[in-house]
Amino acid sequence: MNLLLQTTQHNLQGQIAVTGSKSETNRLLLLKALFPNITLANTSNSDDSEVMQKALLGDDEIVDIHHAGTAMRFLTAYFAVNEGRDVIMTGSSRMQERPIKILVEALGQLGVEISYEKEEGYPPIKIQGKKVTASKVTLAANVSSQYISALLLVASKLENGLELTLEGEITSIPYIKMTLALLKDLDIQTSFEGNVIKVYPKAEVASKEMVVESDWSSASYFFSLVALADTASITLSSYKENSLQGDSELVSLYEKLGVQTTFQDNKMTLVKQENFQFGTINFELNNTPDIAQTIVVTCLGLGIGCHLTGLHTLKIKETDRLEALRIELTKLGANISVTNDSLTLTASENINHNVKIATYNDHRMAMAFAPLALKVPIIIENAEVVSKSYPDFWNDLKALDFQVSEL
Repeated sequence: MNLLLQTTQHNLQGQIAVTGSKSETNRLLLLKALFPNITLANTSNSDDSEVMQKALLGDDEIVDIHHAGTAMRFLTAYFAVNEGRDVIMTGSSRMQERPIKILVEALGQLGVEISYEKEEGYPPIKIQGKKVTASKVTLAANVSSQYISALLLVASKLENGLELTLEGEITSIPYIKMTLALLKDLDIQTSFEGNVIKVYPKAEVASKEMVVESDWSSASYFFSLVALADTASITLSSYKENSLQGDSELVSLYEKLGVQTTFQDNKMTLVKQENFQFGTINFELNNTPDIAQTIVVTCLGLGIGCHLTGLHTLKIKETDRLEALRIELTKLGANISVTNDSLTLTASENINHNVKIATYNDHRMAMAFAPLALKVPIIIENAEVVSKSYPDFWNDLKALDFQVSEL
């Protein structure tokens, strides 16, 4: 499905209820599988979360998680410590190109047996679940935080808990802290001192309802819309000022792009600042790489340059996001260069009209480029890919008076 996006509306006003965080939901779904007496509310309706839940509730020998990278990492750890359960974990062709070796080797340190069905280091993998008594793992610190969180989530169910030593500079600390905070909410004892994380064993937890905060990554597209509009005030729910989600850094980042954020009653309101004077946009996104696409498109729409660093994990996402950004932004007339971990956009006021944006089976490519419709008509190819994290996105754009037409 290809969609043509355009609008004559430059005064954006509205209220949007955003689905629960995919990151929190997938962590809590795994914890619920370990501790069935907890209940969940405001869970994400994303494809990734539905795939995760289906895998946890099913008893299939072959578990296909399609494009869901979080599910691949989390479920690998879950099935590895699920004594007596043998499964083959597989996914889409892109998933079979995304590395899993670091996590497999970490689980191997705990005595778990995992073998590769095709290419070494990549899915599909065969997991033979077993009781784990070992408790010490050493892991490179600059890898995807999902490898680390996968181990931490299952750690309390290990007979002797887990002591995880991270070597080097740690990537995406907010996501690790999110995992530890959710464990703390269940009264699971943890510690994080220096580069050593400990999770202590806990056989059972008290019954409790866990309410998922709305997704900050999904909120990023509304920050972009407000920044690009002539005038705007958009209220989003449900959000906390002191969020566990790393992408809540959007508030301080977009303040430098002319967006003011206020909080009241679990809602946040984004307002466009009039006559805003832009400074140098030089953001280090090591802790928040998922919002890089949104930010660079915002800067293009504003006619300003930017330099974004800390992006090394983007090369192993749903697509190589740095290369995808370079290709698609160039189509729009941008002057952009990328390295293995950075992106530089040169200021330019010209944007080509009616450009077809390829999405590369990547939900964030589709949604990050959509706000440019405030500046020029734009075509999003394979627009249904947004269902991976935000199925209601196009309807929510329509609620803000965007014209969304299927081609």
